[in-house]
Amino acid sequence: MDDFIAGMPKCELHLHIEGTLEPELKMALAERNGVEMPYRTVAEARDAYTFDSLSSFLVGYYESMRVLRTEPDFHDLAHAYLTRAAEQNVRYAEIFFDPQAHTSRGVPFDIVIRGLRRAVMDAERLLGVRAQLIMCFLRDFSAEYAMATLMESLPYREWIVGVGLDSDERGNPPVKFAEVFARARREGYMITAHCDVDQPGTHEHIRQCLEVIGVDRIDHGTNALEDEALTAEIARRGLGFTVCPISNGFVAGDLKAGAVRRMLDLGLRVTVNSDDPAYFGGYVTENVRAVQRELDLTRDEVARLQRNAFEIAWLPRPVKDAYLAELDAYTAGH
Repeated sequence: MDDFIAGMPKCELHLHIEGTLEPELKMALAERNGVEMPYRTVAEARDAYTFDSLSSFLVGYYESMRVLRTEPDFHDLAHAYLTRAAEQNVRYAEIFFDPQAHTSRGVPFDIVIRGLRRAVMDAERLLGVRAQLIMCFLRDFSAEYAMATLMESLPYREWIVGVGLDSDERGNPPVKFAEVFARARREGYMITAHCDVDQPGTHEHIRQCLEVIGVDRIDHGTNALEDEALTAEIARRGLGFTVCPISNGFVAGDLKAGAVRRMLDLGLRVTVNSDDPAYFGGYVTENVRAVQRELDLTRDEVARLQRNAFEIAWLPRPVKDAYLAELDAYTAGH
């Protein structure tokens, strides 16, 4: 089964590029840019990737971004992830990036997007991995700052497939950004939003994503299963969930594998992704393996997780069908 999962064509839809900053690259970029770090070695940097809650994770997560300053830095960050993705047979990825985490500390939007875009283009040409970028708004900043960031993105509209919402959910409901998402929709962006696991007001936040924001899919969102009406509406719309088991284990103490099982049984479009793999110690292959072992999934069920991902990806139908044919051929051969 491990070999089957390793070789299977994969699609990843919930991956924060800043969350792929491995300690080795972090220290190399710190030296390149003359950034003083509170540790001297890669081992010490890795030891600092420890936390016991979403809040403590976010503190270290944003602190690490200080080393990202130039266009080559963002290129090298994305290139490192896409190289790892190619090694895990990821055929297509949709990559979150957080421009406000960089513009708020003086790094121009143009620097961020050009570095990431160049890595995406290189990956398709050199690695055979196709990727698209999703720009996320940081929900603990103001809606006005989010709108300004949206407007700043418009000259690069062809490089960005959609927008999302992430960071600390407490006290920052989706409706706070309703006008921003409405404008994003008018500009042609696809829309997703984080509904983090076990957060205060989670059911109301998911309802807002459905009824106010009109999302095209939901990131995390397993608490929707606790509300029959929400679950039914999500099923009716055919929306997908991007579940991240290993990160759930860190921030919620539970892989939420039981939720994945129930979603599969209900025919919901659940997918498995890696979230912030440098911090959680598992890329997409490791996440699929973790769920498979927890639930004793069959090969057909493992393949269905990838089929769901390709189905809800923001791709033209003929491109989806080509990836699905590749997946079906692989499954039939095993």
